Amino acid sequence: MAKNKGSHTRVGKKQLSEMLQQFFMHHPEETYSLKQIFKTLRLDTHPAKMLAVDIMEDMAWDDYLSKVSENSFRLNTKGQVLTGRFLRKPNGKNSVIPDENGKPVFVAERNSMFAFNGDRVQVAMMARRRNHIKEAMVTKIIERAHDSFVGKLIVERDFALLVPDSRTFMQDIIIQKKKLKGGKTGEKAVVKIVQWPSAENKSIIGEVVDVLGKMGDNDVEMHAILAQYGLPYKYPKNVEEAANKISGEITEQDYKEREDFRSVTTFTIDPKDAKDFDDALSIKPLGKGLWEVGVHIADVSHYVTEGSVIDKEAVKRATSVYLVDRTIPMLPERLCNFICSLRPDEEKLAYSVVFDMDNEGQVKRWRLVHTVIKSDRRFAYEEVQDILERNGVKDGTGEPAPDAGKDGYTGEYALELITLDRLAKKLRKARFKNGAVKFDREEMRFETDEKGKPIRCYFKKAKDANKLIEEFMLLANRTVAESIGKVKKGEKAKTLPYRIHDMPDPTKLETLREFIVRFGYKLKTGGTKGEVSRSLNRLMDDCNGSNEQKLIESVALRAMMKAKYSVHNIGHYGLAFDYYTHFTSPIRRYPDTLVHRLLTRYQAGGRSANKERYEELCKHSSDMEQIAQNAERDSIKYKMVEFMADKIGNEYDAHISGITSYGIYCEIDENHCEGMVSIHDLNDDYYDFDERNYCLVGRRRRHRYQLGDSVRIKVAKANIDKKQLDFVLSSDI
Repeated sequence: MAKNKGSHTRVGKKQLSEMLQQFFMHHPEETYSLKQIFKTLRLDTHPAKMLAVDIMEDMAWDDYLSKVSENSFRLNTKGQVLTGRFLRKPNGKNSVIPDENGKPVFVAERNSMFAFNGDRVQVAMMARRRNHIKEAMVTKIIERAHDSFVGKLIVERDFALLVPDSRTFMQDIIIQKKKLKGGKTGEKAVVKIVQWPSAENKSIIGEVVDVLGKMGDNDVEMHAILAQYGLPYKYPKNVEEAANKISGEITEQDYKEREDFRSVTTFTIDPKDAKDFDDALSIKPLGKGLWEVGVHIADVSHYVTEGSVIDKEAVKRATSVYLVDRTIPMLPERLCNFICSLRPDEEKLAYSVVFDMDNEGQVKRWRLVHTVIKSDRRFAYEEVQDILERNGVKDGTGEPAPDAGKDGYTGEYALELITLDRLAKKLRKARFKNGAVKFDREEMRFETDEKGKPIRCYFKKAKDANKLIEEFMLLANRTVAESIGKVKKGEKAKTLPYRIHDMPDPTKLETLREFIVRFGYKLKTGGTKGEVSRSLNRLMDDCNGSNEQKLIESVALRAMMKAKYSVHNIGHYGLAFDYYTHFTSPIRRYPDTLVHRLLTRYQAGGRSANKERYEELCKHSSDMEQIAQNAERDSIKYKMVEFMADKIGNEYDAHISGITSYGIYCEIDENHCEGMVSIHDLNDDYYDFDERNYCLVGRRRRHRYQLGDSVRIKVAKANIDKKQLDFVLSSDI
């Protein structure tokens, strides 16, 4: 042990190692002489200095430090200094996701430098201690992810606070009373940070930029969810004004330049509450067993010019956001619901992929053309489903309607709809034969009253009417992607934003294989893409209707990668397409508008667009898509808790839908609401989390709680603020 004369204390090896680590991590780019190091760390005695030299020699041997000369050292930044995205966890187990390899590295709270969730940071790797995990320390905050936060106001006599909604936020935000903007205790507000915490002052200081209103009000809570994710909850006035100036009139020049489809039978099929109609289908017989099927897409790029004020706002938003009871559109209402929307009995401009198909769904010819259309009928999915079933279609069987009798099919446009359904089923069958993955997931829906309060919640499954539309949209998206990406050997494909989807994570796939063995199922995890996907589909078919179906589907989904946008095409694994893009929804997705512009440009003989610029736009669109999905999930959670708030003490049959180290998630069978039973409330034993087998195991009695198990729960608490339902297991279990 060496004595530090300046502090009159003895410094041990462990303490001195930590001091040296901290020193070099805070100065990652600098080289320091021994003299400078001794002076800074106040190492005044010979034993202390010699111990420091020994430690630094060891650190250099471990490649943590670089020995620049006999008497100087610096941090070995190769692999030791990284940049990445900071992830803050409510339990303090923070991490940073490095840009290079993407594997999370633990960051203790004391080493976080007050980084917030999503911040871009620079970190220095810490020297690894024996039997300890890899650890890093934040040395610099490069860019803050957010500068505005949402929460509840608390106004006292001399000061005010914002208690943030986010569970990852580490402390309250102090607000000067003159910066409250009229906000009162109990109201939701958006606060902008004006002073970030530092080593000298750990307080966070902000000012109110918008008072949303009283907590519990439906509009206020939905706006709060949007604001929490940095999503806009109102449209800028200048963008609305620009949209109001756009004329929806179709000129003589437009008619001359476009193919006329106004006399061809055309209709839209959408959810019953939809207002923005992106796509329409047309169909007409060509004779000799051929059909002309037109996939007509709203021509947004005709009205929204690149670089305009409307376009800039659309780029920023990148997608429409769908909360439980409302849509926050990417485009101003005048454009998305009126001018661009393919409304019935109105002439509209479209960008169309027109197919000549035989009765087997084989495409014989196709063309990409700008068109003028006129929709004859607006159908809701339910209406189309009713027509199909009235004419003998049994949903989910994959079988088309039987041949029409002498009286023909019944219902508006029944022949056209049944023909499209038959062709769609041929396309679907071919897609799965080619290796597409079968995941027909149910979506949670709420029925709300006039004040937005949920009165019923249920799962909605895609039926044949939904699949009809889906197949033709997939066909159009794949076809236009192939037209650009599929080039002759030696030629270079022009730039296009693709929708890409990588193969499943091999480790997670192997975990799935090991997991399903207990139920008697098999899964092929090696071989070609097609072999793996066909094996997954067999698994989905084999477990269909079984008690463990949802369980296996959940674990299988965790193995799948997320789809995203990129100009670097790798194909779409889930759909089994070598080329795929998004072309069919430009009203609600910005990448589709980009694709429309590029296709128009290339049709006119234009040069390939700048890859780097479009890759940036792709990345931004992927990020915004993820944020929008998170906001949607939060709105579902909020409505779920709101629905259950008056049912405290009620008991329900449920099943385990998730397992964590801190408890079990249970989904109520009757209404599909999900809550958590804390591990602390499982008081019959001490339970350990078996991550690999997705279960909790009791130490003494070895009782297991695993995914899919039936349980009976009691509703213990409904915390609307935290969007959290708490359950306890009923005593009769």
